[in-house]
Amino acid sequence: MDRTMQLGGSPSAVEIKGFSVPAGFTGLRRALELCRLSVVACGLTLVVTTAISLPGLRLGLVPRAMARVRALADRQRERAASWSGVQIPGPPAPLPPVPTDASGMIARYRWITGDPQTRREFAWVFTDPFVGAFLAFVPVALLLSGLWGIFLAFFGVPLSAEVDGLWYEFVPINGTATAVLAGVLGLAQLPLALWVAPRAVRRHALYTRSMLAPGEQELMASRIEHLTTTRSSAVDTQMAEIRRIERDLHDGAQARLVAMGMTLDAAEHLLESNPEAVRALLIEARQSSSKALEEIRNLVRGIHPPVLADRGLADAVRALAMVCPVPTEVEVDLPGRPEMPVESAAYFAVSEILTNVAKHSHADRARIDIRYDHGVLRITVTDSGRGGADASRGTGLRGIERRLATFDGVVAVNSPANGPTVVTMELPCALSSPKTTSS
Repeated sequence: MDRTMQLGGSPSAVEIKGFSVPAGFTGLRRALELCRLSVVACGLTLVVTTAISLPGLRLGLVPRAMARVRALADRQRERAASWSGVQIPGPPAPLPPVPTDASGMIARYRWITGDPQTRREFAWVFTDPFVGAFLAFVPVALLLSGLWGIFLAFFGVPLSAEVDGLWYEFVPINGTATAVLAGVLGLAQLPLALWVAPRAVRRHALYTRSMLAPGEQELMASRIEHLTTTRSSAVDTQMAEIRRIERDLHDGAQARLVAMGMTLDAAEHLLESNPEAVRALLIEARQSSSKALEEIRNLVRGIHPPVLADRGLADAVRALAMVCPVPTEVEVDLPGRPEMPVESAAYFAVSEILTNVAKHSHADRARIDIRYDHGVLRITVTDSGRGGADASRGTGLRGIERRLATFDGVVAVNSPANGPTVVTMELPCALSSPKTTSS
C-alpha cells in the first residue's frame, strides 16, 4: 500500500491512494448524519402513511406531513450541495392547494400523486430509510466490523469457547492464530472504511438527486409559467406607469398650460385698454410656464433620471444617497454598465428601499453595496433600524419583487426584530459597456 506524507500540512494528513485520513473521518461523520436523517425519514414515512390511511383524519393533515417531508428533502439538498457538490434543483412550485371538498384515503393519495414534485418526495421518503440508509451505513458498517475484528484478536478465543464457536466473516475463531487473523482483517477494514466514507456520501447525494430532481419537462413548464406570470406583471406595471404619467400630465403640466393660455388670452384683450393689467398677467403666465416646466422635468426624472442615463447606476445611486434623510454610505464595484432596462429597474428598486428606510426604519445610518459577480448584479441595502420589514405586509417590497422578476431577479429580506434590516437584490445581466462612473 503506497503512502506519502504531506509535508508542510497537518501531521495526520496522510495520503493513501488518493484520499486523506481527515477527509475519511469527515466522511464517516457525514455518513452518520445521513443515517440519522434516514431514521427521521422513516418516522415521516409512518406519519404520512398514517395521515393517508387512518379513517377519521382530515385531509389537511396530509399537507402538514408532506410539508415536513419537503423540509427534510430541502436539508438533504443542502447536504448534497455542501458535502458533495451535487446540485439538486428545488421544487419548481410550492405544495399544491388542498381540495376542500374531498375526503377519504383515495382523495389524500390523489392529492399527493397529482403533483409531480410531491409524488417524487412521497416516493423518496419511502425509499430513503432503505436505499439511503444502506448507502450511508456501508462505511459505518466497515468501521464497526473492523473494530469487532480487533476486539476478537484480544478476546476472541475465550469468547468463542464460552459461546461454543464464533466466526469473524469467513474465519472461525478456534485458536490464537485465527483470532490474530481476525484482528488483521479488522485492522485492514479501518482504512477501507475511511476510503469508502466520502465516496458513499457522494453516492448518497447522487441517489438523492435521482429521486428529487425535477424532470426537464417539468422545469420547462415551470419556466414557461414563470415567464407568463412575469410578463403579465410587467404589462400591468407598465400600464400603471402609463396611467400615472397620464394623470400627472393631466393634473399638473397640462392644467398649468391651459391656465397659462387663458391668462395670455385675457392679456390680449386688455393689451390696449389696461397695459398695467397686461403686465401682471404676463408675469403670472411666466410663473405658470416655469412651474409647468419644473413638473415636466420631475416627470421625466421619474421615468428615467438624467443622471442614470448620463453617469450610470453607480452615480445615480450616489445621488439618491445624497438626498436621503438617513446618512447613507455607498460602495460600488462595477467593471461596466448593465443594460438600460436592468439599470433602471435596479435604480428604482434602490430608490424604493431608501424611501422605506427613511419612512419606517427609524435608522440612523444605511449602507448600499453594489457588485457584479459571475453574471449577477448584486445590490445589498443595509440599515440600522428597528427591523421587522416583511414583504407580505407591505406593497413596497412586493412591488420591488414584481419589478425585478421581469428580469429573473430575486429579492431576499432579512429583518429580525430590533434590526438590522438587510435587503439583497440579485439581477442576472451582462455588462454591455465600459465603466463611465466616477470611483
